[in-house]
Amino acid sequence: MRTIIVAGVAMMCMASMTTMANPSGKKTVNLRIIETSDVHGHFFPYDFIERKPLKGTLARVNTYVERLRKEYGSRLLLIDNGDILQGQPTCYYTNYVMPEAPNVAAELVNYMGYDAETVGNHDIETGHDVYDKWIREVRCPMLGANIVRRDTGEPYVRPYSVHEVDGAKIVILGMITPAIPFWLNESLWSGLEFQEMVACAKKWVSIIREKEKPDLLLGLFHSGKSGGITTDEYQENATERVARLVPGFDIIFFGHDHTQHEDWVCNEEGNQVLCLDPSCFAQMVADASVELTFEGDRLVRKDIKGQIRSVANEAVDEQLVSHFQPAIDSVKHYVDRQIGYFDVPIEARDCFFGSAPFTDFIHDIQLRITGADISFNAPLIYDARIDEGPVTVADLFKLYRYENMIYTLEMTGEEIRRHLEMSYDLWVNTMTSPDDHIMRIEKGAFGSHITQSESYGFVNMTFNFDSAAGIDYEVDVTKPDGEKVRILRMSDGTPFDEKKTYRVAMNSYRGNGGGELLTKGAGIPRDELSRRIVFQSERDQRHYIMLEIEKMGHVMPKANNNWRFVPSEWTEPALKRDRKLIFND
Repeated sequence: MRTIIVAGVAMMCMASMTTMANPSGKKTVNLRIIETSDVHGHFFPYDFIERKPLKGTLARVNTYVERLRKEYGSRLLLIDNGDILQGQPTCYYTNYVMPEAPNVAAELVNYMGYDAETVGNHDIETGHDVYDKWIREVRCPMLGANIVRRDTGEPYVRPYSVHEVDGAKIVILGMITPAIPFWLNESLWSGLEFQEMVACAKKWVSIIREKEKPDLLLGLFHSGKSGGITTDEYQENATERVARLVPGFDIIFFGHDHTQHEDWVCNEEGNQVLCLDPSCFAQMVADASVELTFEGDRLVRKDIKGQIRSVANEAVDEQLVSHFQPAIDSVKHYVDRQIGYFDVPIEARDCFFGSAPFTDFIHDIQLRITGADISFNAPLIYDARIDEGPVTVADLFKLYRYENMIYTLEMTGEEIRRHLEMSYDLWVNTMTSPDDHIMRIEKGAFGSHITQSESYGFVNMTFNFDSAAGIDYEVDVTKPDGEKVRILRMSDGTPFDEKKTYRVAMNSYRGNGGGELLTKGAGIPRDELSRRIVFQSERDQRHYIMLEIEKMGHVMPKANNNWRFVPSEWTEPALKRDRKLIFND
């Protein structure tokens, strides 16, 4: 990884790892700051879903951190940027199966000696019972300046933390993406509001400058670089805007977008702000070195360097693993329990090229549980497979990744078609010749099967590629965006009516507006979504899928074959070509 140095600010960076003073009254304080973000339960070097070793994980991060602590001691700050409570079965087990035990995520944070942590949107998604307990158990400051109580307007957790290191004062201001109401039911964040980040940062930076007078101001933001959901009120990924519009930050550590960044942003005062994002799953860390030079009590120079470092192949901290071995054994015992038997294998990759057993199995369960007329569902894992044979709890995390609930919403036929139009516009191109790509893919895209610049991946997030069950339809890829979907009939043979109201099953992420398919696509005002909900499950989707499989015993998932890409003389060869490019298959 290349090291980036602020232009015009960095001079001769001292190599010494100690605080130095000389007879002239000058003193130099050398600091090291390490950030993890979007760990998503990747605590231990074992994948409880795939039952194989994992690269990265906090067990390797700790090896890297402990090596640096031998050099820096208390001059190393370790910080985490949230989204730690969901992702691997470890999280599900500690959050919901054994909630009375200490939360393993909190125990890891305490064991590793983190100095500060922010709250992420996937932490909020666990619900008040889980994340409030986690906040109580974490011993370092939990930060979130823009998470405020509705009744008082005061921050729900600390807005910032103060760290005194060898006479230098470091302040860390934490914030979260304010887009949470677009994804999560209000019951999960009842009593809370999520303020727009730029205005919140301006308020708290002013307070910090006046009250704390820090020598170094750090941001710790669970919000991506730019883009995402954008409304008149706020932007989902606002880190770059805050860096540019709110002078005062020296370094902003961020995350949420699962993308690696190491950038310098020039703020309105003409100063450079280092912005670092280590992506996800504890395979990389953001690593910043800071040299502060004082003359007496006066700070006269800051030298800042930063980079993203891979920890994927660091040695495993065996002492950490040994300490948590009872928890590891408990989770393994839980996920290894057999719940049924699949008579055929299913693969998530099939879902992108037509009606497929993987997606349609979930469609069928949603329709059965809710009694809805129509089901929406998207592949939540880019490339997962469940083999023929015994099905265990671990396999359910391949089949259904997140702890979403099941909703049923009332939608008109026209809204259903428009919802699907947006989904397929994200998913497929408008073909102008038989040789065009049918899929919206490009080299090096985020969704690449193999994360290399020469492999093809989907341009857009595949968890927004909704297909439908309960209706028969065609997707004409020669038509322009917004005109591709032609709904032929209900799957029971009755007519489909664009003016009629139908009951539509979907997950809670979608039902709350996630992916904007209901709002931008179907055209339903966001504040109307909650009034459209006529059914909401008590437990998460995975729980009900498990019950259904246990009830069936032997399961033979099959495609409903209720929709297809047309015209077939173009689409069939194009699907084969693009499948080979994406999956080499």
